[in-house]
Amino acid sequence: MLDMGLVGWLVVGLVSGWLSGKVVRVRAVQGCLPTLLIGVLGGVIGGYLARELHLGDPNGFLGAVLVAFVGAVIVRVIIGAVTGPDRA
Repeated sequence: MLDMGLVGWLVVGLVSGWLSGKVVRVRAVQGCLPTLLIGVLGGVIGGYLARELHLGDPNGFLGAVLVAFVGAVIVRVIIGAVTGPDRA
């Protein structure tokens, strides 16, 4: 498992949340704090999926960002589906 402190995981969450926002446009989620929360939640979901699919632990910072990015995209797609087309 990647050994990063709290600040490292927050940076991973912020980067992955920002990148996922560039891929999936959902107007309902804007700003630094929502982006960070989506990235951190995406990291949890991406890590869970990687473990369940036996893909192993992410190697290094870029691996952690990649796993969190995939999870954050899933979170943004779900948010877009829940909020509907009016908000996008």
